This record gives sequence, C-alpha cells and structure tokens, in this order.
Amino acid sequence: MGYFSECGGLKMDSTHDQNLKKLGLAVIKTETDAVSALTSKIDDAFVKACHLMLDCKGRVVVTGMGKSGHIAGKIAATLASTGTPAFFVHPGEASHGDLGMITQQDVVLALSNSGETGEVLTILPIIKRIDVPFIAMTGNPLSSLAKFATVHLDVAVEQEACPLGLAPTASTTAALVMGDALAVSMLEVKGFTRDDFALSHPGGSLGKRLLLLVSDIMHSGAEVPSILENALVSDALLEMTEKKLGMTAIVDKSNDVVGVFTDGDLRRMLGNGSNVQQAKITEVMTTSCTVINSGILAAEAMKIMQQKKINALLVVDQNNKLVGALNMHDLVRAGIV
Repeated sequence: MGYFSECGGLKMDSTHDQNLKKLGLAVIKTETDAVSALTSKIDDAFVKACHLMLDCKGRVVVTGMGKSGHIAGKIAATLASTGTPAFFVHPGEASHGDLGMITQQDVVLALSNSGETGEVLTILPIIKRIDVPFIAMTGNPLSSLAKFATVHLDVAVEQEACPLGLAPTASTTAALVMGDALAVSMLEVKGFTRDDFALSHPGGSLGKRLLLLVSDIMHSGAEVPSILENALVSDALLEMTEKKLGMTAIVDKSNDVVGVFTDGDLRRMLGNGSNVQQAKITEVMTTSCTVINSGILAAEAMKIMQQKKINALLVVDQNNKLVGALNMHDLVRAGIV
C-alpha cells in the first residue's frame, strides 16, 4: 500500500517513487553512453583543434547560444584556469559590438548541437574576413558551422536523455566533456603545474591550499613556546600556559630543537605519578619529535599532522634552529581545514 503526499498539487505514492528512480537511472545511462561514444571522436580533428589553440598568440574566444552558451561559458572558464587564455562571447551581443573583442591573434570555438544556430551563423562572415581559425563543436558534421570550420569536432549523440528528445541533455554533457578533454590535454602538453594553477586560483579554500605557506601563518618570535633543555617540567607548564599552543619546544643553547613537551606528555606524567614540580624536562620530553620547514605549504603541514596524529608542529630552518610553531587551530583559522 503506497503512501500519499501533496507536492505542488500532485499526489505521489511509492509506485511513483520507484518510477522516479527508474527515470533518473535512465537519464544517467543515456548520458553515460553519450560520453562513452566520444572515445571514437578523439581523432585527428581533435589533435588539430588542440594545435590551433596551442599555437594561438591571443585568446580562445568561446561562443554558443542557449544551453550551448552555458556550456561554452564553462569551457572558456576551464580553459582560462588551466593555462589557455580564453573568454566567452555571447553570439547575440557579438553582432552588436562585441565582435570587436575578437582579434586576428585569436581562435574562435563555437558550440551548436544543430550547427545551424542563427546567432552564430550571423557572425561567420566577420570571422572569415579577419581570417581567424574557427573550431566548430556540433552534433551535425553536415551543418553550416561544420562546413565553415577550420576544424570540426563531432559531438553527436544518439538520443537526448529528455524523453521528448527536445531538452538539450546528453548533447550538452557530451560537449562539456569534449571541452574538458581539450583543456586538460593542452594543460599536459604545456607542462602546466600546480603552482601555475594556484596563481589563477588565489581565492577561496583551493587557493589557500595551493598558495599559503607555513611561514604565512606560523607563530614566530616571542610567540613561540620554548625552554632550555636544563629546565624543569614546571617551567614547561608556565611556558605552555602563557603561549597557549598546547606544547613547548625544548632547545639547547644554540636554539637547536632537542625535543618537544605536549599536553599528551603531561597526561602521561600524571598517569605515572611523576612529580611535576621536580622532574627535569629532559626526562619526560619527546625527543623524536616531528619538525617542518617554514617554506612548505600549510596544506602539507596539515597532512603531516593527520598522518602523525598530532595537533602541533615545530618549525625549523635548514640548520634545525627553532623559528616557529604551528597547531591545528592555526590551520582552521587560515581556512586550510
């Protein structure tokens, strides 16, 4: 017996729920098949399109109308963020002045499933006049755009996921995947690195993970908790209380790190019944402590903490001299975690 619920004036029961699941799975299968079919279309035309964009002295101008326009905008953004300067131009606006954005140094990439989109066809004479390489991505190799193009990329699909065969679904997915294939292939050929990627993604958590160094967020100078190796545990507790990092470095007279004393070490002392007031720090400190260099990424420091299951790290220079301290709270505040 099915349950009923009101939703937008429609009555739904459990049978309808099962049908919704079947429909959802059917859509995914249709689009998966469309993407799989692209493997046979990574051919000489694909290679030529890559070469046109790799040799481009200007920018890749991506255009498309409607749903294809949305995909074109995403492809332009992906190209730009992976080392291929690109931007999107709306074909409707192009014939009203925005064509001035296109120069002879550029390459145009146009998306249209039918290959007969009027707004795109309108700008073809101007593209021809300024002799700009033109890459068409369509689902019809016999279309006007395909025939005009310097290179045509075939992204035809057997059917749309829409049961009416009207809403662009599988076709836009195929175009998006082909765009990703272009962008990533050129990224590899150009030798685009993580550092290059970081420079174009300075904002948000991604940029912080790729750019922020330990030296940018660590405690330094008088903020670093440290005591000499001839100190008592009671001295360590005072230092930890004042600096509030849950640990203190143990250093020799040359400021070389010889150990660390943490909240965990203190708990173990108390569990063993040791005398906190009289014990020497060298008797209870952790000598094989993990240290890091200030020049590594803060995200790498976080990985080290997670792997070692520790909450804080001492920062040293190339000579093992103490220069800073870092704990998990610092990483949280910096947006790394």
